[in-house]
Amino acid sequence: MASGRMEFHAQSIMQHANFSFVLPNDVEMAEVKDPKHYERPTKSLMLLHGLTGTDTDWLFGGVAQEMAIQYNLAVFMPTTGNSFYLDKGYVGGNFCQFVGEELPDYIHKVFGYFSKREDNLIAGLSMGGYGAIHTAFSYPDRFSQCIALSSALHIEDIAKTDASAASLMPVEMLTDVFGDLSKLIESDKNPKVQYKNLKKEGKKIPKLYMAIGTEDSPELYNANTDFRDFLKKENADFFYEDGPGKHNWTFWNEYLDRGLSRMLG
Repeated sequence: MASGRMEFHAQSIMQHANFSFVLPNDVEMAEVKDPKHYERPTKSLMLLHGLTGTDTDWLFGGVAQEMAIQYNLAVFMPTTGNSFYLDKGYVGGNFCQFVGEELPDYIHKVFGYFSKREDNLIAGLSMGGYGAIHTAFSYPDRFSQCIALSSALHIEDIAKTDASAASLMPVEMLTDVFGDLSKLIESDKNPKVQYKNLKKEGKKIPKLYMAIGTEDSPELYNANTDFRDFLKKENADFFYEDGPGKHNWTFWNEYLDRGLSRMLG
């Protein structure tokens, strides 16, 4: 098992960007529960952190190394600040382009991973769950599968935020991230809009796995069930589940494993 942290100059966000990685290139098979995952080439997973997080979150709090071992995954974890993995529309502020295009291209050049769409997954928690869905729908030719945990899909609530609202993120920060909040629901920052556009254009849509804890905040829980109902209505290729759990690593670690098991068989 090889692991490490790298830094490179990313043009899309115009900064030296950090990412951590775990590579299952010398795994002892005695550690592996199901050897069938080693009967195929190693798959690539882009794994995203939540609000206030960094590239090391899934290493220190999460199970990135264990998932790499058990599922024969090359796991890459970027730092993107509190960007929600969105593009601002100018060089230096394009975080969706960073995780969906520039970083995978750099990883392919250096490590050889992220080559075939069918071997590429993206996943994340909370802000990163939203980011995983938005990035997968923005780059459907790059990613074939997406795992979204406790996703911050409360777009309609964010759109209603004003200066008097009590919110984890002040309205100035939300506006900086999402742009004009009055136009948010109709924009391509709304995964529902993205999905409808992909369907209309006849493009391949990544398969989606969603999960959220029943003890998570009502705001997030309701937003996730609302998106689930939307996907049902659209006859999307997805799987949703919830179960006892809060907005914490106990839930995310268990359900990342469950999601990978379902996606990879």
